[in-house]
Amino acid sequence: MYKLIYNEKYLKKLAKFLKKHPDLKLKYYKIIELLEQDPFYPSLRLHKLKGDKSNIYSVSIDMQYRIIIDLVIVDNIIYLLDIGSYDEVY
Repeated sequence: MYKLIYNEKYLKKLAKFLKKHPDLKLKYYKIIELLEQDPFYPSLRLHKLKGDKSNIYSVSIDMQYRIIIDLVIVDNIIYLLDIGSYDEVY
C-alpha cells in the first residue's frame, strides 16, 4: 500500500474540481483507491513528465483530466500536487 499526502493547496483545487465536475466524483475516488493500492496499475496511465516538470508524474482520471503527483518510491509515499484538465496542469 502507498500513503497519499494531500496538501492544503491540492485540497482546495480538488474541492473546486469536484464542484465543477460532479459527474467525475466516483471516478476520482476510484482512481485514488487504485493509486493507494498500486500506482503502476495500467488504467492509471502513470507517466513521468518532461521538461521543467521532469521530477513529477501524472495519472489520468480520464482522457481530459489528470492528477499530478510526486511519487516517492523509497517510503511508498505519493504527494498529490495538482488536479485539472491537461491544459491546466501541464
